[in-house]
Amino acid sequence: MSNKQKWDSWKQYARRFIKRKDSDAGETGRALEELRSSLYNDLRTSESARRLQQRLCGPMVAMSFNFMVAVGIILTNKMVMEKVGFYFPIFLTLIHYTVAWMLMAILKALSWLPVSPPSKSTPFSSLFTLGAVMAFATGLANTSLKHNSVGFYQMAKIAVTPTIVLAEFILFRKTISYNKALALGVVSVGVAVATVTDLEFNLFGACIAIAWIIPSAVNKILWSNLQQQSNWTAMALMWKTTPVTIFFLLALMPWLDPPGALAFRWDLGNSSAVLVSAALGFLLQWSGALALGATSATAHVILGQFKTCVIVLGGYLLFNSDPGFLSLCGAVAALGGMSVYTSLSLQDSGESTMKLTPNQAAAPPKPKSDAEGDLEKADMKSISSVG
Repeated sequence: MSNKQKWDSWKQYARRFIKRKDSDAGETGRALEELRSSLYNDLRTSESARRLQQRLCGPMVAMSFNFMVAVGIILTNKMVMEKVGFYFPIFLTLIHYTVAWMLMAILKALSWLPVSPPSKSTPFSSLFTLGAVMAFATGLANTSLKHNSVGFYQMAKIAVTPTIVLAEFILFRKTISYNKALALGVVSVGVAVATVTDLEFNLFGACIAIAWIIPSAVNKILWSNLQQQSNWTAMALMWKTTPVTIFFLLALMPWLDPPGALAFRWDLGNSSAVLVSAALGFLLQWSGALALGATSATAHVILGQFKTCVIVLGGYLLFNSDPGFLSLCGAVAALGGMSVYTSLSLQDSGESTMKLTPNQAAAPPKPKSDAEGDLEKADMKSISSVG
């Protein structure tokens, strides 16, 4: 074969190779464009965005994500307020929500933020109420964490369930079985013993913890209701309510934060610790909302109890917390009573399902009032924190 023939064959081979590469690149480009278009379409409506959230973030992912973030932020916030010396819990909460809003603004600018449901489907008053309640729930939670030990802080969370059951009785005259009442009695006594006998007991911190219980319960009720009944995704709901939350946190700062926030030493180490706390704060709101929307009541309660145990242990190991023997006994009694109450509630739910005939089981359930349905959700989900 002559040199000219060799050169022609090489040119033909090169043309075929380039053509094949161009074809492959075209196919890759079309695939990427289809993926981008599919993702954009999934985020165009609230219903499709909610389905995408459920598809990408199943129960196990949501629970694991929420567990790691919830444990991490409580221990990080305690470290920031105790070891770093940032003694401003409301200001810290304000930083959390400001950073979260900035991150969501970036996502919205990139068209990655899910679309909210139509404005007519959710009254502005509901979103405004949720934003205000979130300010009180999260702000008071961090204030309680500042003035109390980690164990005391977690015991106050457990007291949310008896509070909701008492509210159901007062508002709707809804009664529970004797065994359930006995289990909640053990929970209440355990919480009382664990908190009052805590060697690090602080009267002002105890008052803050008590004041935090009601907004915390309402916060869980509203989050669950809007996500499960109004097709809100976690991110879209956060985007709408965060400005209201920031406004109320600014109003709370002069009342609950000590003076001197502007004099804080913002060096690299301190600033990094506060920013890590803020990033975890954004992830906590998101993961908590995902867990409320993706998991069953049973899984959520068990997750909350497990988080309580790990957080109390972390407080003991990291902050040399010494609650005392009686306080530990009270905490064990409270967790045991809550486990029994959860088991009884699940048994009652199973028996109610078994009693239904096939026709009754196929029929849609009788609707309940919004308040009754929301309180029942919060009753089963109240241990886990979303704020």
